[in-house]
Amino acid sequence: MSRPVIGITTNHGTNSFGQTTILLLEAYAQAIMQADGMPVLIPSLIADDGWDAVYSRLDGILFTGGGDISLDHFAGEPHPRIDDVDLARDSVELNLLHAAASDGKPFLGICRGCQLINVGLGGTLYTHIPDQVPNALDHSYPGNMRTVLVHEVKIEEGTRVADVLGEPIVKVNSHHHQGLKDIAPSLRVAGHAPDGLVEAIELPNHPFGLGVQWHPEWLTDQRPTRNLFEKFVEAAGK
Repeated sequence: MSRPVIGITTNHGTNSFGQTTILLLEAYAQAIMQADGMPVLIPSLIADDGWDAVYSRLDGILFTGGGDISLDHFAGEPHPRIDDVDLARDSVELNLLHAAASDGKPFLGICRGCQLINVGLGGTLYTHIPDQVPNALDHSYPGNMRTVLVHEVKIEEGTRVADVLGEPIVKVNSHHHQGLKDIAPSLRVAGHAPDGLVEAIELPNHPFGLGVQWHPEWLTDQRPTRNLFEKFVEAAGK
């Protein structure tokens, strides 16, 4: 039996010679492979020519973390901390999201990917949590803190996320300065941080359309995290 092909969105960068690169932290691909999926990288340069040809060959899509989404796509407050905006990446990911949401193709969003799902379906973001959410936790833990559990997320009973993770409370890492504000009308909130910030969302009546604000790809030693990737790949295989 062939392994489900999971497209993974990527970042742009430059190497030491100033040459443009396509970037992806290996942890995303490793998490998909551990769940018996086959990862395939999706470059943003196909935004205007070829994204649909790639889409048709994928069994599922993983929207990864990265830079901030352009304010062109939602009514957000301008802020000097908005950084690393990539218009081509926004374009290809929004095209893929709209197609997957409409067609029933499984998708999972992580960090920026969770925010992308909300924005793409009509929601908004806090563009810098520390300045816009009173009494917010510190949600931005950089670098090697990716494997450190810094706060809990309470998962809402009766949601698909609760069914997938298998636990009512999960301990998570955190590496984001933006967050979900107004939730898109078609989405359901599935989890909150202790400060009330939304940390998990889902698209009801879809085979698998979930988003989480933390970085589970670094936490595959946890059973709930393995459940998340395994159920995603399983749905893609159907």
